[in-house]
Amino acid sequence: MHDSGADNAPGVIVIDSVTTLGITLVVCLVGEIDGHSVAPLRALLASAAADGYTGLVVDTSRVTLCDASLLAALGWWSRQGRRLTLVNRSGGVPRRQFAACPGQSAPRAGSLTSAAAS
Repeated sequence: MHDSGADNAPGVIVIDSVTTLGITLVVCLVGEIDGHSVAPLRALLASAAADGYTGLVVDTSRVTLCDASLLAALGWWSRQGRRLTLVNRSGGVPRRQFAACPGQSAPRAGSLTSAAAS
């Protein structure tokens, strides 16, 4: 079992895994995302941007619930001129939010590695 060290309490976003492929960051999210719980993701994205990452692949297959906070955090990334790809939308991520995320390439299902390479 993977233990990220994060609190798994309801309402807390868990960044389950983070990997890098060149200058692309691949992030898998788990749990509920709202205005309070999105803080770890925002901090991760700010740090990645400062370190020179230009691509972001986000897997939301294990997100159970989210509001516009996820859209805002990811929108910040793409407004900085960085590439964004969302993959594996769960039922907890409303389709309209997934589709409305600014600056992303076409949402897709499948391999994170292939999404990061495109």
